[in-house]
Amino acid sequence: MAHASSVDVVEAFWEQVWNAHDPEKADDFVVEDFVITNAGERIEGRENFKAWIKAFLDQVDDLRLEVIETFQNQDGSRVASRWRVHGRNNGVMGTEPDGRPISFTGTAVWAGREDGKLLHNWGERASWELYRRLTAPGAAEH
Repeated sequence: MAHASSVDVVEAFWEQVWNAHDPEKADDFVVEDFVITNAGERIEGRENFKAWIKAFLDQVDDLRLEVIETFQNQDGSRVASRWRVHGRNNGVMGTEPDGRPISFTGTAVWAGREDGKLLHNWGERASWELYRRLTAPGAAEH
């Protein structure tokens, strides 16, 4: 990625798309045929990716993505990022939208090209742990 470091591109994506709650801004970062593979599910195409982002933002009020660390391989074609999301439950993973504070971690590995555009993202998040916390007996009372 010639114009900026790959780390800068990914961290700008986190800030301008997720933290700004602006799925349309993904147009500035990802190619038209972008692919995200999240928890084994493959979502193809930039428009489908933006719809996926919007749907997730709708489930987590006041979402804030905190970057823990981001690093790249030598040629910048791969970036790995560890992050934590904070927000309030608005029905994430089909749970009751109770407004409780939520937090979970995740990792993302990105493929990018020399011009800084992102090609593919492989993401994993601590969904099972979050789901267990949200659905545990008495969880809604906390």
